[in-house]
Amino acid sequence: MPVRKVTYRLYPSRTQSVALSAALRLHQQLYNAALEQRIDAYRRRGVSLTYADQCHDLTALRQECPEFATLNCSSQQVTLRRLDKAFKAFFERVKTKGAAAGFPRFKSLARFPGFGFKSHGDGWRFTPGVEWRHGKLRLQGIGTIKARGQARQGGIIKASELLHRDGAWHLSLTLECPDIIRASGTEAVAFDWGTETFATLAIGEADAPMMETVENPRWYRHEQQRITDLQQAVSRKRQGSNRRRKAARRLAKARARTARRRLDWQHKLSSDLVKRFALIATEQLSVAAMTRSAAGSVDAPGKRVAQKAGLNREILDTAPSQFLSLMRYKVQETGTARLIEAPTRRLKPSQTCPCCGTVRKKALSERVHRCDVCGTTLPRDFASAWVVLRYAHGGLKAKGSERPDAE
Repeated sequence: MPVRKVTYRLYPSRTQSVALSAALRLHQQLYNAALEQRIDAYRRRGVSLTYADQCHDLTALRQECPEFATLNCSSQQVTLRRLDKAFKAFFERVKTKGAAAGFPRFKSLARFPGFGFKSHGDGWRFTPGVEWRHGKLRLQGIGTIKARGQARQGGIIKASELLHRDGAWHLSLTLECPDIIRASGTEAVAFDWGTETFATLAIGEADAPMMETVENPRWYRHEQQRITDLQQAVSRKRQGSNRRRKAARRLAKARARTARRRLDWQHKLSSDLVKRFALIATEQLSVAAMTRSAAGSVDAPGKRVAQKAGLNREILDTAPSQFLSLMRYKVQETGTARLIEAPTRRLKPSQTCPCCGTVRKKALSERVHRCDVCGTTLPRDFASAWVVLRYAHGGLKAKGSERPDAE
């Protein structure tokens, strides 16, 4: 069965907030102590400790330190498992990146997001309301906490995580849901992602598609001045002071609000596209390469650094990777729709004529596609989307790759 996550906002009392913060600090200390133990074991004895080794040592720790015995043992094992996953990911990165793999770090309390639980009923229990709207969370040693939120579809509760973000507590539930079947349309669409407009759509058949645009909401630009003011307010406060912590919390809330609005809008747009179309095509994007700084180096300084930084902000504000992630799992839930990601480097959608296939380099400032061979004149973004649509239908082949099977 599919596994989904749903997040509820928690509303603990003052006493419960203190208890949750104390538990968070103990989990952070456990994580750092376990990391230090692994480092010492390797330096002194050349031994790599495993998750099982540290779970065995956890029993002795709970006997020696009474404060750790107040926590749920399974919850502490989840924290140790988190560290174990960090090491496994590190060893995987070593194979590809070598010395630049990034060793697991000690976590400050500000950078420790929360703690989790395993089996439902082992130290915690969540009771959802009608149709999974709101509910109550009961925690061992803390009591019952009100929760607000709603799951789109209920299921069997498998695990949970308590997260402290922006001064508020959240409950992230892992649900095992029945098979989710989304409705899908019958038409085909390809879209070219951008910053002036969020997406330009080419809808229909490969020979004569219709154009449709999705405006860019520019969430960050609308909040930029407010966020800048809050950043300046933080910088004016003395480090370590309560006023600085309060100002930093206000800044974090403003940024989180912008991120939530962006995610909500992308959820609605991706759901609408999946509902309308059976074949959805787009180009592969490398956001890291697109947002690379133009600063250069001391010996070879870059050009138009400020302009490139502004463009990078606009690109990141659209969050294309997040949008494609939403599209992927929603297309999968239909069981019939297809999502095709065309190879950008080989297909060259922005440089290829959708009518005759002629390839010609264009400057980024050239916003109209004009073909010198067949005379086609189109908006550049629509021409790119059309090229991707033809590729998805199997009518255009990318250099050095096989065409997708058209259905």
